[in-house]
Amino acid sequence: MILSIESSCDDSSIAITEIATKKLLYHKKISQEAQHSCYGGVVPELASRLHAVALPEILKETKPYFDKLKAVAVTNQPGLGVTLLEGIAMAKTLAILQEIPLIPVHHLKGHIYSLFIEKDTTLPLLVLLISGGHTQVIRVENFERMKILATSMDDSVGESFDKCAKMMGLGYPGGPLIEALAKKGDENRFDLPVPLRNSPLIAFSLSGLKNAVRLTVEKLGGAEKMSEQDKSDLSASFQKAVKLHLLQKSKKIFAKESIKDFAIVGGASANKYLRNAYETLCREFGKTMHVAPLEYCSDNAAMIGRYAIDAFEREVFAEDPNEVDIIVTRKQQEGMLL
Repeated sequence: MILSIESSCDDSSIAITEIATKKLLYHKKISQEAQHSCYGGVVPELASRLHAVALPEILKETKPYFDKLKAVAVTNQPGLGVTLLEGIAMAKTLAILQEIPLIPVHHLKGHIYSLFIEKDTTLPLLVLLISGGHTQVIRVENFERMKILATSMDDSVGESFDKCAKMMGLGYPGGPLIEALAKKGDENRFDLPVPLRNSPLIAFSLSGLKNAVRLTVEKLGGAEKMSEQDKSDLSASFQKAVKLHLLQKSKKIFAKESIKDFAIVGGASANKYLRNAYETLCREFGKTMHVAPLEYCSDNAAMIGRYAIDAFEREVFAEDPNEVDIIVTRKQQEGMLL
């Protein structure tokens, strides 16, 4: 079995996965949303302290599996440095005490492998990864090679949902709140700009759209003076602009890529409005769409453990557990290869 740990942001999670069957034997996640909601976003230092309490509590429940562990896996990039360190410290300790290999896992590769929890790996694959920190289209050729075809020039989809929700006084996390309000709104009431509509660039950019939402909120007198219908209409209009932006750039990629399997992963992939739009796009281009179960869209240790199975079979281990550290360089976050 493999014990996996995820602490890249504000979710403390540990999983136990059986190597031979890929069966998820244990999985628990403790969310910190309630503690961060009053700040309108994640406070790194607070998140780190909460991980220091939650991770050991979860680990106690996994002790019955310790004798059968063959490796320990942990997210080591990218993410919040102070929170990654909590998971890495635990993983190092376990690897040394149990005398088992340590598998450092790239968080975005973990999201890709959320598609394969308790399933066989199916590659090659085109992947749209939309989360709180990233918006990317990735060509996943095989375990070793994953090429980024397009990425965000500034803000991510998830961050934009959270920030726009904060502007409207909705709370945190903003993605589910905006999606719920949008169902009751008129998506054509506010004429928000579709980012990079006239640009040949195959890239994403949400900062201008986010600013347009801010200006609209100000014109309506601020969040305090906005009616429930105002917020619903603006949520729907914002969500529509995001959809059109993602689809416009994705169409250009679809036209060039022959891979027939396409997937959406990451926390923002739980948005059913966006999922439905991509299902239509996939039918247009003759591609088959895949999504992870809703419970595994956000950060979790199950996806880290699933990636670790393929890494274990290839003996992709850290040479020395003591040397595993956080990796959050700009080049690796925005570079061509994962």
